[in-house]
Amino acid sequence: MATIKHHLSDALLMAYSAGALPEAFNLVVATHISMCDDCRARMESFDSVGGAVLDTCDSAAVSDDSLAATLALIAAAPVDHKRPAPRPAGLFPAPLRDYVGGDLDSVRWKKLGGGVSQYLLDTSRDATVRLLHIPAGRAVPDHGHRGTELTLVLQGAFLDGKDRFARGDIEIADEDLEHTPVADIGEDCICLAATDARLRFNKLIPRIAQPFIGM
Repeated sequence: MATIKHHLSDALLMAYSAGALPEAFNLVVATHISMCDDCRARMESFDSVGGAVLDTCDSAAVSDDSLAATLALIAAAPVDHKRPAPRPAGLFPAPLRDYVGGDLDSVRWKKLGGGVSQYLLDTSRDATVRLLHIPAGRAVPDHGHRGTELTLVLQGAFLDGKDRFARGDIEIADEDLEHTPVADIGEDCICLAATDARLRFNKLIPRIAQPFIGM
């Protein structure tokens, strides 16, 4: 397995642990964590800190029958005795596979032009997340950002300036970054990308197409 070189920031991991991220960002973070031992260990340490903080908080009053009511709901819930089927091996880690409803062969790609395709995933409206398929050697149009963009590589790799992002690597882009990512040669690049604001394309044709492609 290739070594992951580009990781999530502490700020993103803490926000994920606290439940403060949009659903789209949660999906990217959860998918990366499922692939990255380093970020998963750091996230678990933040979970532990959060639990310790909760232990110091004042307790809240509840009704006298709250425990009995909760136990009654548990007892009334249907019991499924079937063992879950083992997850098949594939390109997508479990968190992403659950959203797609399968693996790569379940994706309904929509062409964007220049050989690039996308597949929008259904999440809450405060951010968007999509799968991107970029042919080897092709570039995403030059653009900046009005917010934050998280891009996780699932297959192949892309080059951005002096950095190379391969499977498991995640790029965190903000309003200060202007770039033109290029899919590395040898294999098509498939990424999972989440944004909380529209991209800022620098050329006319992508700007004209932007309302139709939702980026």
